[in-house]
Amino acid sequence: MQFILTKPNLQNRSSFQETMLPESENRENLSNPSFIKSLSIGQNWKSKSMRIFPEEFVRSAGEAFVHRVVPSVLWNNSWQCWLRQDKDGLYMVEEDWDEFLDDNLLDTDDTLLFTHQDTMYFQVRIFKKDGNEITSVPLEGEPATHPFHQETTPAYASGEELTLFFLIVLSSEFSANGGTSSRARKGYAHVENPKRYLLNPRNPYFEKTLTKTNIVLYVNTWVIEEYDLEFSPPNTHMYFLLPDGEKLDGYTKDYGGSHSFLGWAAVCERCNLRTGDTVVCELELSGRVVSAVRVHLLDE
Repeated sequence: MQFILTKPNLQNRSSFQETMLPESENRENLSNPSFIKSLSIGQNWKSKSMRIFPEEFVRSAGEAFVHRVVPSVLWNNSWQCWLRQDKDGLYMVEEDWDEFLDDNLLDTDDTLLFTHQDTMYFQVRIFKKDGNEITSVPLEGEPATHPFHQETTPAYASGEELTLFFLIVLSSEFSANGGTSSRARKGYAHVENPKRYLLNPRNPYFEKTLTKTNIVLYVNTWVIEEYDLEFSPPNTHMYFLLPDGEKLDGYTKDYGGSHSFLGWAAVCERCNLRTGDTVVCELELSGRVVSAVRVHLLDE
């Protein structure tokens, strides 16, 4: 059974929770199950209740995600969140959830829209109180609605209009053959003509915007699918190729099916990258197997 959003009331924040109804009780027919989270009185984003998945949602998903989930946002960042189960339900481990919160600088009036894309993968969209959607990495110390730093959707004043906006966005973006949106497959690119940075324009690539935590480099799912990429076994040696020609050692990792490369922290330090910086990652291949990541700085 598929679940979709009810109509929240922004004037009554306690009603704007992880609320869902069976598809038969709503006129819309959405491709992917979704739910929303926002704070009520007495809660904060680090409350345990914010880490718990809605019970009906978990039942509908079966065993699609049992051990971990991978939430991702519009600017290509994703997080690994381990799961636990107790009498309260299925919930994300505190340390992993807190990392997601800290990286995205959530305000008390923000609303999160979770959409289940595939197996353990979730898309998370962040909306401000007035309905504006955050579509680029939040920068610490700057107003979240500052027009120069944030691209936003048009504001929607009423709760009913905001929910209608949610429903229109979901129904238009998610395809019926698996639910991955066309924007998601393009990686929500915001670098103008990123291919101009590539050494070989035929190579796979993706953009990476740095958050507070940059230990491993995750390869975007859409890139893997688009180019039918393969990866060496975990802990296989690979290289990060820097703009100055230097090579840094890296190692392949596989976190529950999410392919990534360890050694990214050294790259960020060597290139003097900071939170909010964006780079283009070009994947060097041996056949279809990723053998190296060539890092391109946007001012190079």
